[in-house]
Amino acid sequence: MVKKSYLPDRVTQVIVWMGSSKRDISKFDLDLKRAFGFQLRQVQNGETPSNAKPAEVPGTMKLLEDDDTDTYRVVYTVKLKTGVYVLHAFKKKATSGIATPQKDIDLIRFRLKRAAELDKKREAERKNG
Repeated sequence: MVKKSYLPDRVTQVIVWMGSSKRDISKFDLDLKRAFGFQLRQVQNGETPSNAKPAEVPGTMKLLEDDDTDTYRVVYTVKLKTGVYVLHAFKKKATSGIATPQKDIDLIRFRLKRAAELDKKREAERKNG
């Protein structure tokens, strides 16, 4: 009798948390953490969550969740070789309609640049054993 494996056939990508993104998401309510955790697991497995949308910074995606009064976002990239890089997690303040505030866009750009540098280093380490 052949035992059926319930593990996925594909390789699950590691999550690399940039800056304070892990600490920031840990401050969210439990339901939000669960929702984002489930969606990030989908991303790790090569899937695109149904609520994922392109973010304002090229090469990044955003996940959106609402609670009773606020909107929360997690921005990530899968464009790098060594993992899923979570760049920013934040509660959107309603100061400019649906647009992401410029300070958050600037932070995402900065962390994406740092993620690309880290990714090159991790790839070199992987190749060198």
